[in-house]
Amino acid sequence: MRAIVSLFFICFLLSCKAQKTVVTSDNNTTVMHSKPKLVIGIVVDQMRYDYLTRFYNKYGEGGFKRLITQGFNCKNNHFNYVPTYTGPGHASIYSGTTPKMHGIISNNWYDKVSDSYVYCAGDTTVQSVGTSHKAGQMSPHRLKTTSFADQNRLFTQMKGKTIGISVKDRGAILPAGHTANAAYWFHGADQGRFISSTYYLEALPSWVNDFNNNAVAESYLKEWNTLYDINTYIESGSDFNTFEGGFKGKETATFPYDLKALSKENRGYDIIKATPYGNSIVADFAIAAIAGEQLGQDDFTDVLTVSFSSTDYVGHNFGVNSKEVQDTYLRLDKDIERLLTALDDKVGQGNYTLFLSSDHGAVEVPSYLQSVKIPAGYFDTDDFKNRLNETMIFNHKAEKLIKNISNNQVFLDRKVIKDYGLNLAQVQQEIVNTVIDYPSINKAYTATSMSNTEFSNGIESLLQKGYNQKRSGDVLFVLDPAVISYSKTGSTHGSALNYDTHVPLLFYGKGIQKGSTLQHTTIPDIAPTMSALLGISFPNGATGKPLEFVIQK
Repeated sequence: MRAIVSLFFICFLLSCKAQKTVVTSDNNTTVMHSKPKLVIGIVVDQMRYDYLTRFYNKYGEGGFKRLITQGFNCKNNHFNYVPTYTGPGHASIYSGTTPKMHGIISNNWYDKVSDSYVYCAGDTTVQSVGTSHKAGQMSPHRLKTTSFADQNRLFTQMKGKTIGISVKDRGAILPAGHTANAAYWFHGADQGRFISSTYYLEALPSWVNDFNNNAVAESYLKEWNTLYDINTYIESGSDFNTFEGGFKGKETATFPYDLKALSKENRGYDIIKATPYGNSIVADFAIAAIAGEQLGQDDFTDVLTVSFSSTDYVGHNFGVNSKEVQDTYLRLDKDIERLLTALDDKVGQGNYTLFLSSDHGAVEVPSYLQSVKIPAGYFDTDDFKNRLNETMIFNHKAEKLIKNISNNQVFLDRKVIKDYGLNLAQVQQEIVNTVIDYPSINKAYTATSMSNTEFSNGIESLLQKGYNQKRSGDVLFVLDPAVISYSKTGSTHGSALNYDTHVPLLFYGKGIQKGSTLQHTTIPDIAPTMSALLGISFPNGATGKPLEFVIQK
C-alpha cells in the first residue's frame, strides 16, 4: 500500500510540471502556486510619480487606472542612489542593485583606462542588424551583473525567452540582460525601422521585417494635436510660454505640430521619438513581438521588457509642466491599454504578471520656478572647469592635474600627480575644499571618503551607492536644489532630490496582491520581488529586497 501511495505522489508531482510551480509549506499544508507564463516589465522614461495623480482624472479605465485599481501601488518608491539617468535606471530596475555594483554609472562616462568617453551600451566588436548604420553596434557588455531576466533564462535552461524593446538602444538592451534572445530599438533618421545587433542574432526575424516593411513609422509622420480639447488640460501650464524648446522649423512651441513637414529639419523619422507617437510605435512593436515570438505560449516563463522613452524626449524638450507632456501621458495611457488588451487576448488574463516603473523623474524648468519665486538656477559647467583648472595650476604650478570633469565628477590624472610627488588623497581633499565655495555647489566628497567611509543615510549614502570604484571620478559634487547644467528651456534630471528619485512602482497580474502602500520602497527591490515570484535565483549582484506584501500568499 505504501509503495502505491508513493508512486501516486511521484506521478502527481510530475503532472504539475515542477518548473512551472513553487512548493511552499505552511502549517504542514502543501500549496502549489503556478508561475505566470509571461512577465512584462514596463519602464516609462522620465516619469515623475505625480504624473499618476496629476493626470489621474483624465486617464481612461483601461490603462494606468487598471494597473492602480486592480494591482498594487507603491506610492513612496524612490531611487536610492545618484545619478538618476536612463542607463543606470534601467540597469538598476532589472539587476536589483545600484551603479556601485552593476557598473552603469551614467549614460556616457569618462573611461580612465582608455582616456576617452564610453557609452553604456556601445560595443564596436558587434555589428548592426537591420541597418548598415553603426546605430546597431550595441550590447550589454558594460553591465557587470545579471538581470532577473538572465536568472530566468538560466533557471529554465534557456527555454524561457527574453525580448527587450524601446526606441532607445539602452532602454532595450540593459533591461534584457546578457542572455536575451533579442533586443530591438528604433533607428530613425532616413530609415524609421527597428534594428538589433549581432550580439543577439545574425538577421532580423521575419516578423520584424514584416513590421518594418509595413510603413508603420511613415504613418506616424502626421499632425500632433492634443488628444482632447486643449482648454481641458488644466493640469498643466499655458501652451505658449518661454520655458519650452520646440522643434526646428516652427517659431513657437505650441500645438499643433505638422510632423511630416517638420521632419525635414528634425532628423527625419527621429522626430517621432520626441512625440507621443514614439510610444505608440513601441506599443505596436511590443504587440507584434508577443505574437511573433509566441511569448507566454508554453510552460516556460518568458520575459518582455518594454521601455516607453518618448516621454523623456518630450520632457527634455518642453518641460514637466507643459501641455505637450500632459498630452503625451494621456496618449501613453491609451497605448498601455492597447498593450494590456493584447496581453489579455494573446496570453490570457491571469496568465501574466506586469510591473511598471520609471528610470528617473525630472525637475521643473528652473526658469519657470524662478518666475514663481522658488529657488532655482543654472550651473555653467564650462566656466567651472576653467576656474578649477586655473586654481590647480596656480596652487601646484602643474598643468593637466585634472583630466576630465563630467557627470558632476572630477577625474584627476594619477600619473601627473605621481610625477609631481603629490599625495592623491590630499589633492582630492583640496579640490573639495575649493569647489565647496563655488556658487550653486551644495556638497562635495572625495573618492577616498566614498571608498573608506560607510554612509548609512542622507545624500552621502545615495552618492556612495552610485559610486563605482573602478569607473567613477576622484571628486563628486552636488548642485543646489533645482540648479541644473542645461538649457534655459525644458527639463532634465540626475540629482538625489525627490523630483528625480520619486517614481511610480505598480505591480499587476498573476500572483500580485491588490492594494497600495506608503511604505518606503526602492528601485533595487523590483528585481528580487520578481525573482521571488518566479521562484528563481536573485540577480547575482542584487542588493534590494523582495516586497513580500506585493506577492499573494
